[in-house]
Amino acid sequence: MEHFEPIVAIDVPDKRRAVQLFDKLSNDTEHMPIIKIGMELFYAFGPGIVKQAKERGCRVFLDLKAHDIPNTVERAMAQLGRLGVSFVTVHAAGGSEMMKAGLRGLKQGAAEAGNSVPKMLAITQLTSIDEIILHNEQRVSGTVMDSVQNYARLADESGLAGVVCSAKEIAAIREVTNPDFLCITPGIRPDSNSHDDQKRVVTPRQAAEMGSNGIVVGRPITQSADPVAAYKQIRYDFFGDK
Repeated sequence: MEHFEPIVAIDVPDKRRAVQLFDKLSNDTEHMPIIKIGMELFYAFGPGIVKQAKERGCRVFLDLKAHDIPNTVERAMAQLGRLGVSFVTVHAAGGSEMMKAGLRGLKQGAAEAGNSVPKMLAITQLTSIDEIILHNEQRVSGTVMDSVQNYARLADESGLAGVVCSAKEIAAIREVTNPDFLCITPGIRPDSNSHDDQKRVVTPRQAAEMGSNGIVVGRPITQSADPVAAYKQIRYDFFGDK
């Protein structure tokens, strides 16, 4: 099973703080984290912030969660394929046609720039969604697990590399997807009693035991007094002595 270094969500409000974190976290070249750049930073600073992370040797998880008509997503993904990032995301709720179009654009853009094709991951249900929201606001019947399982199967059939999901959903996802399908898991907290705005959380060790291919951790690292030490501890909790 393929595993990735912990993915650090750099969800901070300013470029100076982001670059400081890039600098600190890239010092350990043996176990360098993957840097997740989300909407806040990318919308504020554009591709330049991706370049700054890559200049420090960091792999980049560009988490923009594309969700639009297939043609628009295809053209957007062609642009992202040119950036040399390692991961991109789309919403599985956009449907199989949209996901296939996005993957087509991603491959085209990467080929034109001479880059490796990023791994495209589908968002199933956000970890802030529980069944009250699912039923009362999204008007989706069944359970969160049913919805996640359906989206994962659809993403796999559409040729995507994997999904972003709660670690608690991995076993159900494995039932309906191929053995190489990736499960990347946010909602990670060193202390399982600390949730913030996440509703479905696990510890790094629990995520590993549940079969996660990679964990996404933000505030426990970025808001720590010592982000590097916090990262190393979370990495140890996930990998053990590896």
